[in-house]
Amino acid sequence: MDIPVLEDLGDVSGKRVFVRLDLNVPLSYDAHGNATIVDDFRIRASLPTLEYLVNAGAIVTVGSHLGRPNGVADSKYSLEPIAKYLSKVLPSVKLLENLRFNPGEEANDPALVQELIKDQDLYVNDAFGAAHRAHASIVGPPAYLPSAAGRLLAREVQVLSNLLSDPVAPFVAIIGGAKVSDKLALLEAMIPKVDTLLIGGAMAFTFLAAKGHSVGDSMFEKDKIASCSAILNSGAHLVLPSDFVALSSDGKFGRNAGTGTVKEFTADIPSGYRGLDIGDASIEEFSSIIAGAGTILWNGPMGVFEDARFNKGTFAIANAVASADAFTVVGGGDSAAAIEEAGLSQNISHLSTGGGASLELLEKGDLPGLKALRDAPTQVAG
Repeated sequence: MDIPVLEDLGDVSGKRVFVRLDLNVPLSYDAHGNATIVDDFRIRASLPTLEYLVNAGAIVTVGSHLGRPNGVADSKYSLEPIAKYLSKVLPSVKLLENLRFNPGEEANDPALVQELIKDQDLYVNDAFGAAHRAHASIVGPPAYLPSAAGRLLAREVQVLSNLLSDPVAPFVAIIGGAKVSDKLALLEAMIPKVDTLLIGGAMAFTFLAAKGHSVGDSMFEKDKIASCSAILNSGAHLVLPSDFVALSSDGKFGRNAGTGTVKEFTADIPSGYRGLDIGDASIEEFSSIIAGAGTILWNGPMGVFEDARFNKGTFAIANAVASADAFTVVGGGDSAAAIEEAGLSQNISHLSTGGGASLELLEKGDLPGLKALRDAPTQVAG
């Protein structure tokens, strides 16, 4: 996809550059409300662009969002902890407060766009995780300033575009997560392109229900059964789990939860239980298919992996993907978190910073933020 990159901006020495990053990192808070960065992956991924600009003599101002404060200033979503982090590694870079404190950000308010670009010479978008949003800081500045993609954004686009156009066969996509409705468009877009689709997570239960299996009290979407049936009958090579680890319906699950009775079942789960992870037979079958792949895309966990009782499937798939002799892409969100938690990120060809953006690019082949860059003025003022 032909988008301008940093080198297209020419000599940036002395230029004032507004850089949009995605610094939406997880934070934890102590009893006094002091925040600590839990995972700095997205910050680290943004540093090459900032370092390039700073080393080239640019005057850099950074904008980002954090969470969903809904247009209201809220200390819980302050970027102050990230500002402290950046001040230690790149002290000359100025970080603005959370852009979403201003309701004009998500509304793409022209007044906010003008405020952001005031006195700026150039614009760089390195916020892949937000490039699917038509927000003020994403699509606004490129209409007025010479603009380019940062290192991270350019790499994300290159890798994901190549997945669509020239994957090494066999191409295996592993799609998990809670809801079929969240991934339906992705599944339909990937079916003509992949050799095998492996389906895990709670979304598998809607497919199993479509095949006539009992799913007990497992989460499934009754209104999507017809869509799942259509996919199953499409001729796609789709592999569903054959067994599950389930929890009694009176139990609680999640991080630090531990109530209820855990049992293993085949593809039919009885009433009174809900499946929360794939079982050993499914792990073995999925891992065997993954081992023979030439290209792998993984998006979505196999179960409730934040609960130690139901993390075996997700971490087994993480290990299988990391061990495969293939080009591997892990598509952001929980999948990336699992790879990081397992300490396997160095074994993944491309670990995406954008969950929703990755999905939308794979589904639609373009994003609002990318189109804005392509349409931006290219002439750099002397």
